Amino acid sequence: MNCTRIAVILSSALILFSCNGGGKQQESINTEEYEEPLIYANKQAVQFENEQIEKFINRYHWQMKETGSGLRYSIYFKGSGQVAQPGKLAVMKYNVRLLDGKEIYSSEKNGLKEFIIGHGGVESGLEEGILLLRVGDRAKFIIPSHLGFGLLGDQDKVPPKSTLIYDLELVAIK
Repeated sequence: MNCTRIAVILSSALILFSCNGGGKQQESINTEEYEEPLIYANKQAVQFENEQIEKFINRYHWQMKETGSGLRYSIYFKGSGQVAQPGKLAVMKYNVRLLDGKEIYSSEKNGLKEFIIGHGGVESGLEEGILLLRVGDRAKFIIPSHLGFGLLGDQDKVPPKSTLIYDLELVAIK
């Protein structure tokens, strides 16, 4: 049985047992007995995602660095502009794909992406990665799901638990 199934079954059991059954007095549930299997399932899911990312990197022979959070990045063209800093407005061209190669967002279709660095509103992996860049840099980021849209996806084009592949250029810092 795969880890996702275990996590879904255990989560469902927790939800079912925690619901108040028709006005009857709710019994206390010992969540400690579920904690260890859920932690195990989560670790297995993270390990599986990391393996998928490594296979992707190896398939394309990308040379990437990894941060402590799990963000993988490669700056393949060095710019000479201003360094990205928290509180500044970042403007970027981008292309976002899933591990299967499907393009989900791009600046060609959706326009340039702008966000104030450090103020949220974008994936935490993108926030972290942009701070590694300066204007003119072109980079690839591989953002694991826990640094992207997590368990739910973005409720639009990003499915649940999706790894994101960003190919971007930082065009301005304002």
